[in-house]
Amino acid sequence: MAEAEAAGVAPLVDLVLEDPRWEAAGLEAVATSAARAALLVVGRDPAHHELSLLACDDARIAGLNETFRGAAKPTNVLSWPAFEGAVPLPGGDGAVFLGDMALAFETCAREAQAAGIPLAAHAAHLVVHGLLHLLGHDHEDDTAAEAMEAIETKTLASLGIADPYSSQERP
Repeated sequence: MAEAEAAGVAPLVDLVLEDPRWEAAGLEAVATSAARAALLVVGRDPAHHELSLLACDDARIAGLNETFRGAAKPTNVLSWPAFEGAVPLPGGDGAVFLGDMALAFETCAREAQAAGIPLAAHAAHLVVHGLLHLLGHDHEDDTAAEAMEAIETKTLASLGIADPYSSQERP
């Protein structure tokens, strides 16, 4: 983030760190790498896109989940797209703000441990998953889910992370 700001460019991921345990997990670097890789896989220039990521705990995300989805329980990732429908391509020198995401530490750590994978790998997967939601992808039916999973798998492979769908369910 410091390099982008020094160059006068907004960072791809604007991290809001509410839970300091995410810092020890290296979330800022993980999220930036994952978001960059996902944008490249879908044919978008990472230099011209931005998103906000709230790194929080289960209590905070449970409140957000209740407010926005009517489910008073923690979840791993939530996303709020900035656009309904097609996301515009960047124009000129400006960046397109894609929307907001939130990750819950305890839920993500529990899921990573249960899957036997590093927290950073699971967080990368969830950032990719959330970013695809910001771009308008969903998994409401089998066809859409398979298409979204294919993009996730390809993106994660580019980061050296194994296919998360070979051994676990959808986020």
